[in-house]
Amino acid sequence: MGKGKAEVGTPKYLANKMKAKGLQKLRWYCQMCEKQCRDENGFKCHLMSESHQRQILLFADNAGRFIDSFSQEFLTGYLQILRRQFGTKRVAANKVYQDYIADRHHLHMNATKWHSLSDFVKFLGRNGHCVVDETEKGWFITYIDRDPETLAMQEKMAKKQKMDKDDAERLAEFIEEQVRRGKTEDEPCSSGYSELKRENEEETIKLDLKIGTKQPSNPATAVLPKRPLELLKDVKKEKKFKPTDGGGGSKKPSALDELIKEEELKKEKSNRKDYWLTEGIVVKLITKALGEKYYKEKGVVVEVIDKYRAKIKLLETGDKLKVDQAHLETVIPAVGKQIAVLNGGYRGCTAILKAINTQRFSVTLEIASGPLKGRLVSDVAYEDISKLFV
Repeated sequence: MGKGKAEVGTPKYLANKMKAKGLQKLRWYCQMCEKQCRDENGFKCHLMSESHQRQILLFADNAGRFIDSFSQEFLTGYLQILRRQFGTKRVAANKVYQDYIADRHHLHMNATKWHSLSDFVKFLGRNGHCVVDETEKGWFITYIDRDPETLAMQEKMAKKQKMDKDDAERLAEFIEEQVRRGKTEDEPCSSGYSELKRENEEETIKLDLKIGTKQPSNPATAVLPKRPLELLKDVKKEKKFKPTDGGGGSKKPSALDELIKEEELKKEKSNRKDYWLTEGIVVKLITKALGEKYYKEKGVVVEVIDKYRAKIKLLETGDKLKVDQAHLETVIPAVGKQIAVLNGGYRGCTAILKAINTQRFSVTLEIASGPLKGRLVSDVAYEDISKLFV
């Protein structure tokens, strides 16, 4: 008659717990039964047990479902460790794996569809979970955080930095204007000083000094020095009313111009998204994770998957790949070619490329479709447009 299992709290139970403490050898672990054996003999006995045979029969009925379930559980646990402990920092993939398996009850990789950690890391890169790169020290990964709360916080921080920068620029311009005005007031009169001479030496020189008179003869025409607050107002006026032509006059924007500008700002804000992939555009691969032969290759987007991924067909080889938008960049065609507007106020429109400004990394385009056909738009960023595949 065999011995039963040790009761909780007995010395034998505590001894067994101490022996089982820590990680055991992976080859003596059964994922279906979630049982870890301490030696080869124990593992053989487990394989011959009735409970293990029942689990194997269940696995044989639908092996794919079990493997997919185990793979999804492993992926979720690995990404949770990566996101919580490392965030969006670049880290070695093996470091994250070691932290993951530190939990004794983790799901083992040999129960998933990935045969090695390298295959798993390549899967993360292909499916847009991480940015991966291979070095002499192994695979390194950077988590791509698409959590709405994180994106909202990043946008809020960017707006705050922009506001702080605008305030600093405004203060710098104000100080510069004060210095310029101070230099202007300190410059001597152009007439300069002349030597005192008299035509008739016998003539008596009379000096008419009005001591105690502090105000000019006409107080209404007196010019008082401006205070700093008035200088700031003058700076704002000069910035607001700038001459539109080569003449000295200044022209105030009309009410129609103000309405058009306000409407364009609203469209820019509402149509600005963090995803830009569109079917039919030409893009360039900028990652080496898929192999050197695909690096810098151009392809056309044939299908957009979940807004952030796309299936592209390479123009030279005809190979089809699934790539995250973080591994792609837009392609700027020659002047006169047709392009697609991917982001901003004119998102979704097709246009004709009119000019390229290499210093500002922007282009000038003419809208070629819709109710705004014929409108010229300048200072559109490179990343907001891409060549259309014709």
